[in-house]
Amino acid sequence: MALAIDEARVAGEAGDVPIGAVIVRDGEVVGRGSNRTERDGDPTMHAEMAAIRDAAAALGTPRLVGCEMYVTVEPCAMCAGACVLARLDAVIAGTDSPKSGAAGSVKDILTSGDLNHSLRYEVGVMKDECAGLMSGFFARLRERDRTVRDSGIDNNGAVNESDNRQ
Repeated sequence: MALAIDEARVAGEAGDVPIGAVIVRDGEVVGRGSNRTERDGDPTMHAEMAAIRDAAAALGTPRLVGCEMYVTVEPCAMCAGACVLARLDAVIAGTDSPKSGAAGSVKDILTSGDLNHSLRYEVGVMKDECAGLMSGFFARLRERDRTVRDSGIDNNGAVNESDNRQ
């Protein structure tokens, strides 16, 4: 999980939501990814998707049998579906995602048994560190937005007449 946290930090430092993932097979990292949705302008470039693509390329197969994913936050529906399709053995998450998690928080795609593959899911590994990355990131965003709003200048640098307090 420490390596997934490193990937999450990369994402956060680049302005993306700090989520990181690594895929391991037989104790060796075979794929890694950080959230890149803002950097790439691609809503599908979540950390899990990047790690799955990286592992599939490294192993030369779309079937990641024998692999486990370590991810800092519970996967969303898209990523949980990709984990199922990739045939991962397990997903180990740092913290849950009560608004969009698809491994038990909102939906349960990983272990539901309704699909052609289900896998082992575990949550809470290095929970405080993983949750802290998320809460710190969003606290900084809220503070930045508050500062911009209070300055009377919009996000594009134009003076907002309705907020101009001269």
